Amino acid sequence: MLVTNRFVVDADGASDFTERAHAALAALAARPGYLRGELLRALDDPTHWCLVTEWESVGAYRRALGGFDVKVTAVPLLARSVDEPSAYETLAGAAPQGEVVIMASDRAADPYR
Repeated sequence: MLVTNRFVVDADGASDFTERAHAALAALAARPGYLRGELLRALDDPTHWCLVTEWESVGAYRRALGGFDVKVTAVPLLARSVDEPSAYETLAGAAPQGEVVIMASDRAADPYR
């Protein structure tokens, strides 16, 4: 499961934002089910940022949000993200030079399958 939280940050707030984002990423990384995460900034517009995390499952991500350190450190930052869908389930993947592997949806009645 992939979670993308996008942010728009003024240049004068970038230092504070990156400090808070690093703390949020560390808190999330300490939770069970966390696989990886990155803080990214747009090359074309440095006011646009993205915090991307990958999780074992939607349940692991939701449980992570309930952790005390995450509630204190990450949730306030995530609340500043652009209001749009941010959690995505993996439906297909491919390793370098590999074939596409299709995964089943976790949704009970997925209308797209």
